[in-house]
Amino acid sequence: MSVRASSMDVELQAIHARLMVCSTGQDNDYVLACIIASWQGGIVVLPDWLGLREEDFAALLSVHFPGLPVDSLVNPGRAMPGERFDEREEVCRLMLSERAKQTDSECWLAEIVAVACQGQDHLWQDLGLWSRSDLSDLLQRNFPALAARNVKDMKWKKFLYKQLCLAEGIYVCRAPSCEVCAEYAICFGPED
Repeated sequence: MSVRASSMDVELQAIHARLMVCSTGQDNDYVLACIIASWQGGIVVLPDWLGLREEDFAALLSVHFPGLPVDSLVNPGRAMPGERFDEREEVCRLMLSERAKQTDSECWLAEIVAVACQGQDHLWQDLGLWSRSDLSDLLQRNFPALAARNVKDMKWKKFLYKQLCLAEGIYVCRAPSCEVCAEYAICFGPED
C-alpha cells in the first residue's frame, strides 16, 4: 500500500470496505472498489458514473458488487468534459483493440481509463487508485498485449499517448531514443 493509501481518509476506507464486502471475488473488484471509493470521496477527475453511461455503471456494479444498490452511491455531479472527446475515443479504441477478451470489465475499464487520461496528475492518481502498481496490475490483467509493450516502465499515461502517436506514424520526440532524451526523467521517473 502506498503512502497515499496509508493516509487515506477513513471515509474512503469505509466505502472501499463496503464495496469489497459486496464484491464477487473477481480480479478487477479491488481496483474498481478503489476507483469508486475515490470517486465518491471527490478526489479524482472522473465525472458522473466514472465517465460511463449510467446503465453501464449500474451493470458494472451488478457484476462486481451485486449486493450494493446503485442508489447507495452518491453521484458527485461532475459533468463529462466536452473538450478532447476525440482524444478520449482514441485512447479507448487503443485499449479495446488490445483487451484480453476475458470479461466485460475490460470495456468499462477502457472507458474509465480514457476519461482519467484527461486529468493533470499521474494516471493512477487520476483514476483514484492507491498506488502505481494497482494501475500496472489493472493494465497487465485487462490489456496484456498493450502493457507488455511498456518494456522500459514508462509512465502509463505517457505510454498510452506514445502508442497513439506510433499508431498514427507521428513522431513528436526529437531524440533518436528515449535514453538520450533531455526529458527522460519526466517520462520514466518515479510517480510518487
